[in-house]
Parts: sequence; structure tokens; C-alpha cells
Amino acid sequence: MIAPGRPGEPARTLSPGEAVTAVPSPTANAVDVSFMQNMIIHHRQALDMAILAPTRAKSEKLKGLASRIKDAQGPEIQYMTTWLQEQGQKVPEHHAAHEGMPGMATPEQMEALKAASGVEFDRLFLTMMIAHHHGAITMATKVLGEGAHQRISELASDIGVEQTAEIRRMQEMQAAL
Repeated sequence: MIAPGRPGEPARTLSPGEAVTAVPSPTANAVDVSFMQNMIIHHRQALDMAILAPTRAKSEKLKGLASRIKDAQGPEIQYMTTWLQEQGQKVPEHHAAHEGMPGMATPEQMEALKAASGVEFDRLFLTMMIAHHHGAITMATKVLGEGAHQRISELASDIGVEQTAEIRRMQEMQAAL
């Protein structure tokens, strides 16, 4: 049996014994559940940052990026919430603790962003959101390696691809400041 590789990886031939276990599982494990709970918290902070842009950012390009982040991550939060409920798992509170979660801004950084405007806001937003996206990619990579549920793997792959592309756009915007 030929098994396609993950994005960027080559396909490989599986032995009969490997083929039996190669089918992605419809059953979630603890890593899948933890990823979904943590990614909700992670996405909520990105939304908290993105909703500041229309009234504080100078760059129209940055305002457009923030709008796309809001438009993509809002529905993802709903999807993750529904999935957790279907699994009988806890959905985190809006401002749940996130210490140690990759890429999350500190309360002080969030206050600085809220207080900023114009080019200062643009610089802070881009710096914080690039770090935030790198954190999401780290989280997605972990669940791709340790998770078991096919739908979670697909979501994690999508998040990795989307946020990698957005990082490139944000780096270009940073260079233009």
C-alpha cells in the first residue's frame, strides 16, 4: 500500500502490518483534546488583538490582515468548541489561563497594544502577532506528531499553512515600516 506523506513529505510504501494502523483514527486522544482547548484560548487572544486594528492601526494593509485573521479564526473557534462539546470535553472560559502556551502575549503586552496607535500600534501588532502565529504552528506541529484524530490533524495542518503564509505577509509589512 502506498501512503501519501504529510505536506512536504514523500509518499512511502507500507507493509501489510503498517497498513492496518496507518488509517487515521476517528478517536481522539488527550493530545487532541488539549490542542483544541488550548487553540481556542490561543485564537481568542488573536481575535482580541485583531479587533483593535480598525481604530488603532495606521496601515490599511494591516487593517485588512487583522480582518482576515478575525474572519478565519472566529469560525475555527466555533468549530473547535462544537467538537469539544461533541466529545463531552470542557470548553475553556474566554480569558482562561495561558501561561507557558507558545506565542501568547503577556497581559502587559496586551495593555501596551491597547494603548498604542498609528505606526507604534502597527509595529507592536506585527511583532506580537508573528510570535503568536509561531506559537500556533508549534502547537499544530505537536498535535500532528502526537494526536490521533483525523479531523484534528486536518485542522492543525490548515492552521500551520494559513499562519505560515500570514507570517510571511506580516514580515513584509514589518520591513516596510
